Amino acid sequence: MTPHRTTRPTRSRTAPGGFTLIEAAMATVIIGVGVLAMIDAQTAFIRANLWSNHAASATFLANELREYTRKLPRHDPVSGLSIQGGTLYGWGPDDGEVTVDDFDDLDDFDGLSFSGFGTPDWADGDLPGPVNAFGEVIPEITVDGTELGATADDGSGQMVFTGEAMTGWTQEVTVDKVSALDTAVVYDPTYFEAPVGVDPGRPVDSFPLRVTVRVFYQSLNDATADEVIAVTWIVP
Repeated sequence: MTPHRTTRPTRSRTAPGGFTLIEAAMATVIIGVGVLAMIDAQTAFIRANLWSNHAASATFLANELREYTRKLPRHDPVSGLSIQGGTLYGWGPDDGEVTVDDFDDLDDFDGLSFSGFGTPDWADGDLPGPVNAFGEVIPEITVDGTELGATADDGSGQMVFTGEAMTGWTQEVTVDKVSALDTAVVYDPTYFEAPVGVDPGRPVDSFPLRVTVRVFYQSLNDATADEVIAVTWIVP
């Protein structure tokens, strides 16, 4: 009788486990998409934070100019606004008014801008700036708190700004004569309402004024300036 032989099951030899090329490629794609999403989110956050800072600075600059003009009458306190021989007198800076300190009424500011490119002569439509609520040019301030500009006497009794103004910022002012019934209706500065019957009409200097300050910012890498904010108010 042949003895019974028991056979042991044999284990098949298999290759050690690991990632295939396709699995590795898919993992790389997934990780890459996640990293790109994080970078895009971070970039969007930086842009939003930068724009928020710009909006805060622009609001500050607009309100500084508004505060500076709050004490001013609508038209020149001496000569007023009048039409003589069909010509309008009194709108805009008067003779002898050459700096922001000389402007003594709101219509003097119509069409003016204040920026680092401004010149002391207002005739070209710009002045040094931007300016604060005291009419002073705001200097550039470094991260350590150092001011890069100052106002000093030029030797003739005229205070002038020297150094570097707040970089990249511009304040632009527009003054419009508007209807007392609808401030969205803008009139030419020469407009007036003649008396008709019992209606006394409305003289040329008795209309409300709408003042708008637009604040622009232009970085060193920008070809043009971007409007950041516009602040408007009515002077009745």
